Amino acid sequence: MKNGELSLAQTDRVIQMAWEDRTTFDAIQVQFGLQPGEVIKLMRKNLNPSSFRNWRRRTAGRTTKHGLKRSFQVGRFRCKSQRG
Repeated sequence: MKNGELSLAQTDRVIQMAWEDRTTFDAIQVQFGLQPGEVIKLMRKNLNPSSFRNWRRRTAGRTTKHGLKRSFQVGRFRCKSQRG
């Protein structure tokens, strides 16, 4: 999917996933087909300028956002109250 093809609900989900520290850009790419650069464009378009700058500061250099840079392997996280 490209940025223009995402529904409002999908756009909201991508933004939510991008804000999460442990969700990698690779996971967003698998689920929505967006490259990291496309995620950045989507965030810039949909966030307030100060929120976008804050997000970029958080993600810049963060190893948990890039699967290959992680020093640990993590499976899918599931809290105790989540079914499945």
